[in-house]
Amino acid sequence: MYNEIALFAENLGAEVILNAPMKKYTSFKCGGNARVLVIPQSVDSLQKILGFCYSKNICPLVIGNGSNLLVADNGIENVVIKIGSKISNIYLVDDETICCEAGASLKSLCMFALENSLSGLEFAYGIPGTLGGAVYMNAGAYGGEMKDVLYSCKHINENGNLNELPQSELNLRYRGSAYTDNGYTIVSALMKLKKAPKTEIKAAMDDKLQRRKDKQPLEYPSAGSTFKRPEGYFAGALIEDCGLKGYTVGGAQVSEKHAGFVINKDNATSTDVLNLIKDVQKIVYEKHGVKLETEVKIIGE
Repeated sequence: MYNEIALFAENLGAEVILNAPMKKYTSFKCGGNARVLVIPQSVDSLQKILGFCYSKNICPLVIGNGSNLLVADNGIENVVIKIGSKISNIYLVDDETICCEAGASLKSLCMFALENSLSGLEFAYGIPGTLGGAVYMNAGAYGGEMKDVLYSCKHINENGNLNELPQSELNLRYRGSAYTDNGYTIVSALMKLKKAPKTEIKAAMDDKLQRRKDKQPLEYPSAGSTFKRPEGYFAGALIEDCGLKGYTVGGAQVSEKHAGFVINKDNATSTDVLNLIKDVQKIVYEKHGVKLETEVKIIGE
């Protein structure tokens, strides 16, 4: 079955990697292999590959930059489809509307907005993900979120058909969207922005990036904020209050710079990271009675 899918994808010009080491395709830089990893070269080939998988009753794992994933050390007995630079076109629809494909990095999207004097995406500058992942999770930071700018989104549904949802049906919420519910594959999105002077936009982008550098452990592999913000609290503050800054399991560590980040400090395994996460959850619950939910998506057993 997997060989059949690999051959189908190769015949469409997709890059196919067997027993792909997922540590190369996730920002945590750990985890086992995927049985088959496919990198489509166009939206058309992505649609055909997904349709073929669905016809074989296989539901592939679709990823972008892998910046919010922790893959188990024993790997994934599944097909992984990576939407990357071949599906990353960005262009203007009108003076205040950008269309961006799912594989484009948020950095390139923010730079495109800057070049066209369009404001509204400054908050996203420095988030190490793709447009697809940002829509999927309704990414946000520093008072802004994708919900503020999204106008509509195109996707491939469970039948392999291309459809579109308007903003009113995207169900955008804290770290969630219609796509975290329905599992459809995001292809592109339209964003409505506002004209502003380039100097103002760049100053805001530089400010956000500097704040990230000052407060976040960007020098180590991680998946960004490890835990969702519990209602009425901040995860990092709860963890720090428990004295867990610097807490280590194997090569994984609660960042000494920001307690909300679990980092791959020294060649951590996914098991190290997962055990550390479980320890933090247990200790925080025992001290504060608050259940921390992971923002990181854990794949495999």
